[in-house]
Amino acid sequence: MSYDPQNHQHMTELRAEKVAKIADDIPPQTLDGPKTGRLLVVSWGGTYGACATAVHQAQQRGEAVTHCQLRYLNPLPRNLGDILQRFDTVLVPELNMGQLQLLLRTQYLVDTVGLCKVQGKPFTVGEVTAKIDEILQSDS
Repeated sequence: MSYDPQNHQHMTELRAEKVAKIADDIPPQTLDGPKTGRLLVVSWGGTYGACATAVHQAQQRGEAVTHCQLRYLNPLPRNLGDILQRFDTVLVPELNMGQLQLLLRTQYLVDTVGLCKVQGKPFTVGEVTAKIDEILQSDS
């Protein structure tokens, strides 16, 4: 164990480099829907079911909505920044206070719309659908 300040700095930077290099082994992020468009819904973890269903329903109505289910958060997939830039609006439904939304804004400098729920219950399809419809109507 070393308590040398310079060694601590070096080891911290080394760990950060190792984590960043993991992105080389992460598969490219995939999308469910058009590769570009009006609205991208970015989800992760337990929000998948409600988000995927709400997006599929919007797609069946002819809306230009795409779903992006993240499987890797640290590091994020290398192509995620490019994907986020191709959409007019990015919606991030989260079962927390918006940590992923803040991460995406900070790392990729994209504006995002949050849908946060901290009630100990999952999103319903209706909640996500309502937010999708609200965004699409405000963009019209």
